[in-house]
Amino acid sequence: MVEYLELGTLKGEEMEFRRSEKLPGVILIVPDVFEDWRGHYVMTYNRALYLAVGITADFVEQDISTSSRGVLRGIHVDFACEKIYEILHGKAYYVLVDCQEGPTFGNWEAFILSGENHHQLYKPARYGAGFLALSDEVVLHYFQDKTYDPKRQTTLLWNDPRLGIWWPTSTPLLSRRDTEGHYVD
Repeated sequence: MVEYLELGTLKGEEMEFRRSEKLPGVILIVPDVFEDWRGHYVMTYNRALYLAVGITADFVEQDISTSSRGVLRGIHVDFACEKIYEILHGKAYYVLVDCQEGPTFGNWEAFILSGENHHQLYKPARYGAGFLALSDEVVLHYFQDKTYDPKRQTTLLWNDPRLGIWWPTSTPLLSRRDTEGHYVD
């Protein structure tokens, strides 16, 4: 069962779904964490709850990447792919940016995802994504509703002044792909 708590926020049996006010369709998923002397338990996916809040994607691929402190990945864009991101270990500053032409183009929002808070981030296909590793090691796990296809990929520069994204570093560690990204036209 899902109930409305306040504007844009839904509460399921073991998860809360917070809709972004800046980015249409983006949802921060906050699962309940049950802890005791043995450790903790977190439900990380419940199709019925996700469907109830409008996440209807059929996720067909799951991936894991690891990053060291200071690594910035992104801004990666795939206009055909929906994703759910979660950090299994460590802490990351996660950014989504609207890449679809229209009145919200270029809007961005940042989220803290970590292995401690267990938050997940749902990204519709129109958004680019990037993150900065804030801890010594970050383990990112994500679901996608399309298999990876490099022909669908583009990369925007993480520091494009037209986007104006604030990052908690001015000297990130970047891959060749991220160094050679494109400015917004």
